Amino acid sequence: MRENRWQFTLLVVVNVCVGGLVGLERTTVPLLGTEVFGLTSDLAVFSFIIAFGVTKALTNLAAGALTARFRRKQLLVTGWLIGIPVPFALAWAPSWGWIVAANVLLGLNQGLTWSMTVNMKIDLVGPARRGLATGLNEAAGYVAVGATALLTGYLATVYGLRPAPELLGAVFVAAGLGLALIVRDTAAHVALELAQHPTPAPTASAGLATTFARTSWRHRSLRGASQAGLVNNLNDGLTWGVFPLLFTDHGLGLAAVGLIKGLYPLLWGLGQIPTGHLSDRIGRKPLIVTGMLVQSGGFVLALALLEWPLLAGILSAIALGVGTALVYPALIASVSDHAHPGWRANALGVYRFWRDLGYAAGALVAGVLADALGLNATVVAAAVLTAASGLLAACWLSDDPRAAGT
Repeated sequence: MRENRWQFTLLVVVNVCVGGLVGLERTTVPLLGTEVFGLTSDLAVFSFIIAFGVTKALTNLAAGALTARFRRKQLLVTGWLIGIPVPFALAWAPSWGWIVAANVLLGLNQGLTWSMTVNMKIDLVGPARRGLATGLNEAAGYVAVGATALLTGYLATVYGLRPAPELLGAVFVAAGLGLALIVRDTAAHVALELAQHPTPAPTASAGLATTFARTSWRHRSLRGASQAGLVNNLNDGLTWGVFPLLFTDHGLGLAAVGLIKGLYPLLWGLGQIPTGHLSDRIGRKPLIVTGMLVQSGGFVLALALLEWPLLAGILSAIALGVGTALVYPALIASVSDHAHPGWRANALGVYRFWRDLGYAAGALVAGVLADALGLNATVVAAAVLTAASGLLAACWLSDDPRAAGT
């Protein structure tokens, strides 16, 4: 990392811009659905998260395969070009359909840009510092998500739900694209690691179809990581849609909701620097299992203290942020540990496919349950699912990269 510190730092700043762009939506967009466009169904309100999650998941899956044909830098720049219309569509969309379409573009942008920053940092640092590298990458992105959620909550309070909060995204797009154009590609680092790897590079076994099967269910540890990633982001997708509606229903204003929505990813982001480093020292599994159980407790706090909604929101956000910080870099590092460099990009793409499909799954589950049983029942379901995922991770995950795990 020391030898590549300037390129690494540049990629960290790029991911600040990546996180900032998606952070535009954390506070205001669910409220745009109900207050500006008059949507009455929770599932309809959460449709923008479903569009985002499905598109990002598929783009993550494709991104791993595309690295075999295109350089990482080319894909990074392409992702930023796709993201240019997003803040303007959010600011002046004439109908809810435009918001959903903007989230398709946002999913493409996030899938390409975030995938490439992760892969490029892992390329730069080698196996000994993967946990720290992914921690720094995810910290940069999610601190930006949280800070932007806080800022958009303030801007919405002062200037209204549109267009001022959304136009902040134009700054992130311009900065991200400009930096992506000057960053150096990491193909030479991948070639060097392949040359030095004790196991020869695979041939037929490195294809996307084979890697998809291996990462999704055949390899025990990769299966454990994939299911935990999916449920982790299911939580995020659910809170993205549910928490603004839940806490405004209990009397909180936009600034307070912005605080809750900002605190969660801020703690998630900042916490990943020490937890990523810790996972290099004590292993990935203890952090992943503990983190999932802490997140489950965060949902319990949200309901148990709802009589005091601000306190409930803050304590829930703290637990969710800390729990996710324990899980996030350890999962990415765990997948990297168990994947050969010859098929690692595909394995990370498959893992990120399942993880970010969780956004869509969370929004879908939230919408169906909230319409049928109410917002409180949705939060209970999230707590149960998260605890179950932590127990599965405890059974399936291994910290030994040599484990076959079939």
